[in-house]
Amino acid sequence: MGIADTNIAALRTGHDRLAALVSNLGDEDLARPSGASEWDISQVLSHLGSGAEITRATVQAALDGRPNPGRDFNRTVWDRWNAMSRRERADGFRHVNTALTELYESLDADTRENLRIDMGFLPAPVDVATAARLRLSELTLHSWDVRVGFDEAASLAPEATGPLLDGTTDLLGWISKPERLNGKRAVIQVTTTEPDSVFVLRLGDQVSVDRDVVQRPDGTLTLPAEAWLRLVAGRLAPRHTPGGVSTTGAADLDLLRRVFPGY
Repeated sequence: MGIADTNIAALRTGHDRLAALVSNLGDEDLARPSGASEWDISQVLSHLGSGAEITRATVQAALDGRPNPGRDFNRTVWDRWNAMSRRERADGFRHVNTALTELYESLDADTRENLRIDMGFLPAPVDVATAARLRLSELTLHSWDVRVGFDEAASLAPEATGPLLDGTTDLLGWISKPERLNGKRAVIQVTTTEPDSVFVLRLGDQVSVDRDVVQRPDGTLTLPAEAWLRLVAGRLAPRHTPGGVSTTGAADLDLLRRVFPGY
């Protein structure tokens, strides 16, 4: 199974799990606070629904040989979803995310390998594996935002953790806030479980991750891989931190939470 296949399979599992949960939510449930501090549950579903609609149009444009639909199209989609009732957002999410998942699943092996998709916000078109991973990140993190509204111990979907762990490096320069280090520098060895991985987090004027071996890091951070993904996505508040997280030296969780405030 190739990377695109793995990511698309994870999209299907993630969709089915969240759609099943959403189908049982009442109106009061949809109004509950979510893991996204400024959104209720229905607003998270609105974000996922509008994103699915935009992504489907983007992938279809690439298949048809047309340009990316563009920001004017995106704005019309966002405005329409923002105007929906809470129930319309929940029902709409299930419908459009099903359509997006089915579109990805319909791509044959040659298309999964060779299609290039202009996402509209990246400097160059990307392959299907990358496009699917970007959507998988969005779906996985916002699914957690929904689930944590009902269970403070919620974790990220296990089938998505491995694929997303490999893609974290590409995002750190965008999602981190190195100015919040106030001039501090540190090299932290990060060890994850489920899946097992060891890498180095470098904190300084820029924040980056690499696989270089460091004999004497300034600190160590050991945690489940899904907790690492939530940390860099601003979703590892103390009340949502599992017991298996441990730190030494310069690996200060409170500092890292400030450097990775979320998105």
